[in-house]
Amino acid sequence: MTRAVAFCLLILTLGFTVWINIARADSWHATGDLGVVIERASGSLLIVDQSERAEVGRVEGLGDLSHASVVFSPDQRYAFVFGRDGGLSKVDLLAQSLVERVLQSGNAIGGAISDDGRLVAVSNYEPGGVRVFDAETLEMVADIPTGSKTIGLVDAPGRQFVFTLWDDGETWIADFSKSELKITKIEGIGENPYDALITADGRRYIAGLFGEDGLTALDLWQSPPIPRRILPGYGRGETPLPVYKMPHLEGWALAGERFVLPAVGRHEVLWVDARTLEETGRTKTHGQPVFAIARPDGRQVWVNFAHPLNDTIQVIDTPSGEVIHTLKPGPAVLHMEFTPRGHEVWVSVRDADRIDIYDTRSFEKLGEIAADTPSGIFFTARAHRTGL
Repeated sequence: MTRAVAFCLLILTLGFTVWINIARADSWHATGDLGVVIERASGSLLIVDQSERAEVGRVEGLGDLSHASVVFSPDQRYAFVFGRDGGLSKVDLLAQSLVERVLQSGNAIGGAISDDGRLVAVSNYEPGGVRVFDAETLEMVADIPTGSKTIGLVDAPGRQFVFTLWDDGETWIADFSKSELKITKIEGIGENPYDALITADGRRYIAGLFGEDGLTALDLWQSPPIPRRILPGYGRGETPLPVYKMPHLEGWALAGERFVLPAVGRHEVLWVDARTLEETGRTKTHGQPVFAIARPDGRQVWVNFAHPLNDTIQVIDTPSGEVIHTLKPGPAVLHMEFTPRGHEVWVSVRDADRIDIYDTRSFEKLGEIAADTPSGIFFTARAHRTGL
C-alpha cells in the first residue's frame, strides 16, 4: 500500500469517526436544561426543555398524580415522583422511561432526597409515618412509624430529614449520618401543622399551623432546636374565612431579608424579618394565596390563588411590598416555576391544558406548551437546592 493510499484511508476513517461523533452529539441532551410537568389526570410526566421552551418526551403509568411532587438525583438524570396513591416512581429523563415504581403506602403527601443523593424519603397520610428508600434500587431501608399523618418533609444538611406530625403537633428529625438511625422529637409545634419549609442554608424550619393563627420556627443549628411561635394570632379579631385550598410553603420565599408567607384563609401575604422572625408588614392580595414564590434574585414575589379566584397571578415588588402587576393566564393556575436565574417563569394553567411562559421583567408571554391538566412544574436545578 502506497503512502498516498494509506493517507486517504486514514482521512476517510477519521472523517467517518467525526461524523459518528457528531451524530451522537446531536442526540445528547444536557440534563441541566430539563424539567418535568405533572399531568395529573393522566398520571403522566411531561419532560420539557427550558431553552427550547418545548416538550421533549412523556412518561406514562405513574398512578394518581393529583397531589404529586418531584425531586431529582444529583446528576439531574433521574426524577423521583411522589404520587398521592403512595406510589414512588423513578424516571430516567434521558431515556424517557420509568425505571422503577413501588407502591409504598395508601396515601402519600410528598417526599425528599438526602443531600448526598443516596436516600429518598416519602411522607405518608395512610398509614402515616415516613418510609426511606435506596435511591438506586428503591428498596426500603427504613420505616419510621409516627401514629400520625406526616407533613412538611424536607431534606436537611448532614443526611437528615425533617418532618412534622399533623395529629400530634411534633417535629421529628431523622439523622441517617451514622450507621444507626437517630430520631430527635420536638414537641410543642402547635395545633394541626399543615405544611413546612426549610431555608436554603438548612437552618430555619418553619411549620404553618391550621388549627391556630401562627407559625412555628425551629433553628436547626440549636441542639435540640427550641420551638418559637411567630406571627401568633395574625388573624385575631377578624371572622375566619372558609379555606378553599391550603397554602403551600414548600416553594418558600426568602425575598431579600424577609420571608413572605401566605396567610391561611386570608386575602394577604405576611412579611417576616428573616433575622428576628418578627412581622414587618402585610400585602393585600386578590384572593387566598396558595403559592408565594420569590424570583431567584428576591426582587419580586409571584402569588397565585385558591378557587374561585385561581385564574390570576399577582407580582409583588419586594422593597415596597406593593402589587406591581397582575396577570390572568386562565382557569386554575396551579403552579409556578422560575428558571434557575429567574429570567422566565413557567405557569401551569390546568383547565386550559397548557403551560404559559412569561418574561419576569417585561411580563410578556413568550410561549406556551400543550399539557394534559398540568399541575406541578419542576426544573432539574432543584437537585442542588436544599428543601426543594
